[in-house]
Amino acid sequence: MKCLLVKKESHSDWEYFYDDIEGFTHEPGYEYVIQVRRENVVEPPADQSNLKYVLIKEISKTKKESEGLPVR
Repeated sequence: MKCLLVKKESHSDWEYFYDDIEGFTHEPGYEYVIQVRRENVVEPPADQSNLKYVLIKEISKTKKESEGLPVR
């Protein structure tokens, strides 16, 4: 399964992120800085998260090879 690697505000370590971000499409080979809103989902289906992520703004998109990512 593919996932995003994210650094949350005020955190220095990368974390695996398996959820979708509504309104955001990642393009391989780019590193993004984005602002998202996290919403609670009332009565989510049994196999889904009770959180939903929605893109507010794409702050930057930089073509690069990321460094210092965790090795699987």
